[in-house]
Amino acid sequence: MDLLYMDFLGTPTWMWAIFISLVLGLLALDLGVLHKESKEIGVKESMLMSAFYIAIGIAFGGWIWFQQGQQPAVEYLTGFVVEKSLAMDNIFIIAMIFSYFAIPRLYQHRVLLWGILGVIVLRGIMIAGGSMIVENFSWVLYLFAAFLVFTGIKMLVSSDHDESDIGNNAMLKFLRRRLPVTKELHGERFFVKQQDDKTGKLKTFVTPLFLALIMVELADLVFAVDSIPAIFAITTDPFLVYTSNIFAILGLRALYFALAALMHRFAYLKYSLAAVLIFVGSKIFVADMLGIAKIPPSISLGVTVSILAAGIIGSLWATRNDKQEA
Repeated sequence: MDLLYMDFLGTPTWMWAIFISLVLGLLALDLGVLHKESKEIGVKESMLMSAFYIAIGIAFGGWIWFQQGQQPAVEYLTGFVVEKSLAMDNIFIIAMIFSYFAIPRLYQHRVLLWGILGVIVLRGIMIAGGSMIVENFSWVLYLFAAFLVFTGIKMLVSSDHDESDIGNNAMLKFLRRRLPVTKELHGERFFVKQQDDKTGKLKTFVTPLFLALIMVELADLVFAVDSIPAIFAITTDPFLVYTSNIFAILGLRALYFALAALMHRFAYLKYSLAAVLIFVGSKIFVADMLGIAKIPPSISLGVTVSILAAGIIGSLWATRNDKQEA
């Protein structure tokens, strides 16, 4: 029993155990019950699933409030909102990857599922490393903050995503040179055995579905370079950083199927995300100028939600007469 009350990265082990159990339970529900068989996920179902995951994430914030107090809970919720909003930009990249490889909606859920499992491990490694760096070199937070401001400004002035960038990706070119790839999909399989045209012998080939999975994982790695500094600029508590990240990402599959068909409606989302990055990064420098430890978490949460709401509402209003179909 003493083990449960030992601290791990500043948080009692039993709190980590509850979090891990909840995540495993959600994954088991998704894998073993809701999506045991491959099927095409409609917008209505994805909206309901997304609302469910958001509710779970917010409820976990309420539990943190009960266990640790108001400030950690508000920091968690701010991180959750920031990570969830940044994930929306990642959805656009994922949609372009699926479009480039011509992945039917029927098989997209499988790619996203394995992608999420990889993200859970990858984020854990990156956040653990980031926590150790921040704990020993606190000045790194200023580098994170400056990077966020730079990224936000770059996002404001950069052009929209171009699907042709997928085909020119260096990693994709490397994989195609090194791996035998089938010319067509083979259902939801990542690997198949078929005859090699050169040797006439059976050989293991990877399918375009596997390449899509690798590109989705790579996209999240690039995405994490922005999102992890953003959450560290809000809180340096490893428990709050990791839990807010994972709960924001768990619903990414549902959010994808809900928003992929409506991407054209979010005309100004990129600008609101850029504004959020600039705000999150600059508030560290503003706090120093004001001579305070940090901007109050409640203010950070309020400003973040306001910026995102303005971008989403403005986008939907500007495109209210858009008749483009998915």
